[in-house]
Amino acid sequence: MNLDPSAFLANPDLIQALRKQSTEVLCPEDRVLFRQGDDPCGLYILLKGKVTLTMTSPAGKSILSAHAAEGSLLGLPGLIGNEPYTLTAKAHGGAELSFVSRDQFTVLMQNDPLLALTVLQVLAAEVRSARNAILHR
Repeated sequence: MNLDPSAFLANPDLIQALRKQSTEVLCPEDRVLFRQGDDPCGLYILLKGKVTLTMTSPAGKSILSAHAAEGSLLGLPGLIGNEPYTLTAKAHGGAELSFVSRDQFTVLMQNDPLLALTVLQVLAAEVRSARNAILHR
């Protein structure tokens, strides 16, 4: 099953606000950002390069794979829901990202309710993409 890469995209205003609270992450080599089942510690913004998102069954069978587009928010559902990440995110060599910790994200959402609504739009797009992928597999 493949997800639409645009499902993870955030609008430029949201990215700009998140980046003000973020730490730069450079990946000169392939790097796992988070693994399916890990407790969420924050989210990543893909600024440049490639990130592959995967999900596997408990038996280890590949369920889905997607390539995130530049401008994607990675790890958002786990962070918002305070549940383990449901995907594994692997940045490919040369990728440039920003990392926003859970605490930084929480403060930002509390201080700017309009940004919180924008975050909900990203989550809604992810849900629609997952449902479309299930429907068309």
